[in-house]
Amino acid sequence: MTDQTPAAPDWSRGTLASVLPSVADRLGVARYAARDVFDLPEVPRTVVVLVDGLGHDLLRQRSGHAPFLRAHFPETHRVPCGFPTTTATSMGSFGTGLLPGAHGLVGMQVLDPQTDRLLNELSWEGGPDPRLWQPHETVFEGVTGAGVEVTMVGPHYFDGSGLTTATLRGARFASGRTLDERVDAAVAAVRASRRALVYLYWGEVDKVGHVHGCQSWQWGDEVEAVDAALARLAARVPDDTSIVITADHGMVDVPFTDRIDLVHEPALMSGVRHLGGEPRSLQLYAEQGAAADVVSTWTERLGTRAAVLTREQAVDEGWFGPVRPAVLGRIGDVIVSMRGSFAVVHSGLMRPELVRLLGLHGSTSEAEIAVPVIVVPPRRGS
Repeated sequence: MTDQTPAAPDWSRGTLASVLPSVADRLGVARYAARDVFDLPEVPRTVVVLVDGLGHDLLRQRSGHAPFLRAHFPETHRVPCGFPTTTATSMGSFGTGLLPGAHGLVGMQVLDPQTDRLLNELSWEGGPDPRLWQPHETVFEGVTGAGVEVTMVGPHYFDGSGLTTATLRGARFASGRTLDERVDAAVAAVRASRRALVYLYWGEVDKVGHVHGCQSWQWGDEVEAVDAALARLAARVPDDTSIVITADHGMVDVPFTDRIDLVHEPALMSGVRHLGGEPRSLQLYAEQGAAADVVSTWTERLGTRAAVLTREQAVDEGWFGPVRPAVLGRIGDVIVSMRGSFAVVHSGLMRPELVRLLGLHGSTSEAEIAVPVIVVPPRRGS
């Protein structure tokens, strides 16, 4: 695994947050004029596919499983998804076109300062009004307001969920259980309107990577299935339709022998009142006045296996992009970003199924942060 030192993402060029504004620009939506950073074709219809967990470097490494996507590598861009490299944060960036410090979804599990409770931004269980937590207009809302028919295709339980409402509101919802059903729904939606944006989500690559590891044969098999489905999608959309394929993050395999369990490390929990984030990227919410001691203790114990920063350091260095005042309190007093193939778990506080996962993400290794933006041009011009 990489031993790269964790560092703030490079926001100076295109990122995952650039994808939907770029698509909207090339669909002719005036409010997104000149936002395209990927040199996309100008078209009346586009299908955007997000494959959860399909990191750019993983795809390149295992491209033998993906002949359709491999054929489009010349039209592929490599961009950072943002920090932390986790689905909730990335969906905020993807859906709003904003960086994490602006949209405010700054981790898988973060503090709600109003209640002093942790919020899991994936499940949103017991969470605040998602429209208040993330108050900015989504790209789907902006595109719909311009008269473009917008459809989101995903599992039925995404419809109206907290995360969907916070990050992807504004689209008509179409559900599908299998990947073939979702391809069918996407094709039907894009054919139904002469000016359309269709978004299709698929999550099984991430799930397989978590359980079996992203270097497993099972991961390769799932990528093969996705690649074949994308080839069928490309063959069935109208001739004037482009397809853009991206991901929310990559992944690394973390051996169970390369982990610390905080159940057995009471000194590391001293001064910590809430443990947020996830095993590759923890956010520690300290007792009053204890942050400096927490930084010192964690730095000494973890050594070169992690970067340990205060909230102020992370914000000043741009890890979250510019941070609006209402978001500051959601970020941990201390950020712990893991290096190499290392993770920190807490088997007493984290769900057992999370502790058991082999493939993880959240930190800033290239394998986790780099995602593809793959452009499949229309078969003919608009």
